Amino acid sequence: MTQKPSTAPRADALDTSVPHSARLWNYLLGGKDNFAADREAAEQVLAFLPELVQSARFNREFLGRAVRHLAGEAGVRQFLDIGTGLPTANNTHQVAQAVAPESRIVYVDNDPMVLVHARALLTSSPEGITDYIDADLRDPELILAEARRTLDFDQPVAVMLLGIVNFVVDDEEAIHIVRRLVDAVPAGSYLVLSHPTREVNPEAVDRALAMWNDGGAAQMAVRTPAEIGRYFEGLELLEPGLLTCSQWRPDGNDTTPTSEYCAVGRKNG
Repeated sequence: MTQKPSTAPRADALDTSVPHSARLWNYLLGGKDNFAADREAAEQVLAFLPELVQSARFNREFLGRAVRHLAGEAGVRQFLDIGTGLPTANNTHQVAQAVAPESRIVYVDNDPMVLVHARALLTSSPEGITDYIDADLRDPELILAEARRTLDFDQPVAVMLLGIVNFVVDDEEAIHIVRRLVDAVPAGSYLVLSHPTREVNPEAVDRALAMWNDGGAAQMAVRTPAEIGRYFEGLELLEPGLLTCSQWRPDGNDTTPTSEYCAVGRKNG
């Protein structure tokens, strides 16, 4: 079962002259839903941070491993994926419903191009359901209100924030948003989060960050593992804890360290 997007598209909001993270990530993953500004920005960063392609791939692989674990061993049947990005292989609903066809998935993004492609995200197994919300992470109340159309907040929900909290550059605002989302879901729910950090290649990451923030796109922050760990305060971190995305339960995949860190935390009470 599928649903129509919960909010209407903003017809004039697509600016192809400014790079956007969702389209840049799409380019790094080998997709075609990007524009010259996105490709140019990506190539400028890749010139001195070639690991960015690996980061994109490792982040996507982490998503798959985390969702398979949650839908399988953990028994989660509801996923709130905020900062969805453009559809590519192994989207959250595909991974979850391959394990548990009755899974319900709500995608959230504020890029009008993602909304245009929402039909690809709104496919679903007959037993399950997918929905799409056009909203910004900075408006958690809207996200939660719209998500309740599809998700039962009396049952566990996996809140997924992959590569999105870094676009809230104020540390305390970012903490407030994540805690608001986690507070809204019941015990037995999970937080799945990834975030760029300087731990692996600090000089190149600093240069990439400065270039991105000077380019007119949405401002971005990188944070230390300790700062990223604050998002999981009060939650039980699943093994192996907070570490580079490639090394979270790698399952035989490449474990080369990357500048994207991740963790999965369980809400016990």
